[in-house]
Amino acid sequence: MITIGLDMMGGDFAPLEAVKGASAFMAYNKDEVHLVLIGDEEKINLHLDGNSMNPSTYSIVHAPQVIEMHEHPTKALKEKPQSSIAVGFHLLASGKTDAFISAGNTGAMMVGALFSIKAIEGVLRPTIGGYMPREDGSLGLLVDVGLNADCKPENLNQFAVLGSLFSEHILKIDKPKVGLVNLGEEEGKGNMLAQATYPLLKENTLINFVGNIEGRDILVDKADVMVCDGFTGNVVLKLAESLHDIAIRRNIHDEHFDRFNFEVYGGVPVLGVAKPVIIGHGISHANAFKNMINIACRMMETDLTGKIKESFAVPAE
Repeated sequence: MITIGLDMMGGDFAPLEAVKGASAFMAYNKDEVHLVLIGDEEKINLHLDGNSMNPSTYSIVHAPQVIEMHEHPTKALKEKPQSSIAVGFHLLASGKTDAFISAGNTGAMMVGALFSIKAIEGVLRPTIGGYMPREDGSLGLLVDVGLNADCKPENLNQFAVLGSLFSEHILKIDKPKVGLVNLGEEEGKGNMLAQATYPLLKENTLINFVGNIEGRDILVDKADVMVCDGFTGNVVLKLAESLHDIAIRRNIHDEHFDRFNFEVYGGVPVLGVAKPVIIGHGISHANAFKNMINIACRMMETDLTGKIKESFAVPAE
């Protein structure tokens, strides 16, 4: 049995969309998963009335406080110990849940992941990746997409390993190709960070490095894992998200651009922390919540965290 904590108060449409997403998920996964719904019990029950969820498939943990999107993450977690995010991390850290999901304050989620759950030994900085829908119908992973705006070469080298493990075990890509996002394809191109990172990736036996890739390669099958600093990655991610918004505004119906709707993928895991933590977009609807629960399940079923620990373990002398 997998037990997943779900922040019911996180996001612009909480708790209604979280309830709908949980209900949609449990309609197909009744026996293997137990959901712990975290938030204001009265408000959660108000939306649970009339839905088809079997009461035996979920439990509610009351958390009367909410960390709003505008609040300072560290300050809010300290001053609101009964918030849904703080309680969610307490349940995860104490082993009462196996994974934690929230579409709430991203900063608070990151602070909670780093200080309540902590990084896996050997991981210098955990990272988050963004899904890149490619023209051939497959998905690539861009990493980092905002958690680490300033990076060192060794950080990018680790992001490549973390992204490769996620792509292999969750996206089911055999021997994922790793590319370094750069200004040109030739070795030696780029700024100081890119130039110093290239040889580390080239020598890394844990990854399948294919060299530099350019911006025009991100949405085609040039590399499965695309490595960059979080500043660059966030700009690319937000640009990619805007393609779907533009297509909708211009009434363009195209299967490829439909895949730029983040709801299809739900949320992104924090890679490199000791337990599964998944962060959703603040405007997540039911489908996004359902898919976030799916990702958490896949992470548990494949023991992705365990595989990351193995990869970063220091060999005994």
